[in-house]
Amino acid sequence: MRRFVAHNARNLITRRRNNLTTCVLQHCTFPLRFLTTTSPGYLSGHVASAGSASASPITLDTINPKVLKCEYAVPRRNFYPCSDVVCSQRLQQELKENPGSHPFDELLYCNIGNPHSLGQQPITFFREVLALCDHPAMLDRAETRGYFSADAVKRAFQILDQFPGRATGAYSHTQGIKGLRDTIASGIEARDGYPADPNDIFLTDGASPAVHIIMQLLIRSEKDGILCPIPQYPLYSGSITLHGGSLVPYYLDEDTGWGLEISELKNQLEIAKSKGITVRALVVINPGNPTGQVLAESNQQEIVEFCKNEGLVLLADESMEYGEEDISLVSLQSVSKGYYGECGKRGGYMEVTGFSPEIREQIYKVASMDTCSNISGQILASLVMNPPKVDDESYESYSAEKDAILSSLARRARMLEDVFNSLEGVTCNRAEGAMYLFPRIELPKKATEAAKAVNTAPDAFYARCLLNATGIVVVPGCGFGQVPGQWHFRCTILPQEDKIPTIVSRLTEFHKAFMDEFRD
Repeated sequence: MRRFVAHNARNLITRRRNNLTTCVLQHCTFPLRFLTTTSPGYLSGHVASAGSASASPITLDTINPKVLKCEYAVPRRNFYPCSDVVCSQRLQQELKENPGSHPFDELLYCNIGNPHSLGQQPITFFREVLALCDHPAMLDRAETRGYFSADAVKRAFQILDQFPGRATGAYSHTQGIKGLRDTIASGIEARDGYPADPNDIFLTDGASPAVHIIMQLLIRSEKDGILCPIPQYPLYSGSITLHGGSLVPYYLDEDTGWGLEISELKNQLEIAKSKGITVRALVVINPGNPTGQVLAESNQQEIVEFCKNEGLVLLADESMEYGEEDISLVSLQSVSKGYYGECGKRGGYMEVTGFSPEIREQIYKVASMDTCSNISGQILASLVMNPPKVDDESYESYSAEKDAILSSLARRARMLEDVFNSLEGVTCNRAEGAMYLFPRIELPKKATEAAKAVNTAPDAFYARCLLNATGIVVVPGCGFGQVPGQWHFRCTILPQEDKIPTIVSRLTEFHKAFMDEFRD
């Protein structure tokens, strides 16, 4: 049966590819003469459906409407039908096949928080332990000790002792290997100064599965709402919609460094209640994404008191310090960011506290549908929470690698902040604890009118012009939400340090030309 289906699918794919090629080759001419290139522009319109509607048992009219309503990453209604990722991939291919076809010789990816893809190196100790755990037979070879540090070998033995038969390719407990959760709980206590219970910890494939588990738990209908920051990483708004709930937005205050004002939370809570929406939880992203700010401890305490008084679950993305026992808290961590930046390993955890045993049982039930998270991610999460100590052989190299990455990130952030704040009509807050900057841009009226003419948001128009002229890839602010009438773009600080001067010079030249072209 599969052979016959595959034959039909191959013909369908061929027809779709031909339609897509025809669509891509429809050239877009920007109003900016200096931006026009001989390459095709963004996709114009939707790709024509290959074959008749009856060829597929599922169509846009018959899929779950929540999926259509769900908007992840950059909402299509605010951006070109060709996303920044698709267009940058196309440009990359064109540069490879036809060098010199664009006014730049390489793309500079400032659009995604994926450190290793941009040259950040993994921490040696972490990878040594992972390698030994992935292939335990190496531990029985005499030559292994010549290739791996003694503490990496020791740690691998300690970890493997927690796996029956050293079987790191087998399923684990739904919440993750107990010994690894013990290690993570100890790391949390050392970090925050408050004890943590390993039974409260669920190891997950990054933070995203944990978000979906909690949304499934909380959302009963569109009358259930989740307070969520604006701007925000669209995982939250998308998952709220996908699970049938209502996003209750609260706006971060850009003028105070993207501060979270309790008065704004109260105001949005009352607005939601007036619409008949029951607010179930508050999402706090700290450090901010895309905004990069870090909440002060006093502000964190205010947030805890607000949730306690209003009876809300607190969903804290990344790191917040609490120590409260009378609040329902879900704290999320992943190994994807920071100095480790191991996005592809998909490691992370959620710590759930303040829930009754009955609710804990339901959380476990939902989590068990995915059986368990991947084992390499579980091991890596435990390593991040328990890195080499002062007396360990790897401590000096670990500390040197960590410090080099963090100090370089700090320098890159300062250089990009400085250039953004030097540009006409651009202001940018500091990146206090994340790999993102979210500059605000005041665009001339002619530029907003040009964006309207091609049915896109002004900041998306700016981002696409920037890409076509310089090869710099950023994400427009409309993909994260923002105060109506304001425009931003997110820029990561992840390109390697030797690339930053090129970004600065290209961006500066482009911005001046853009503003001159559209000056009112």
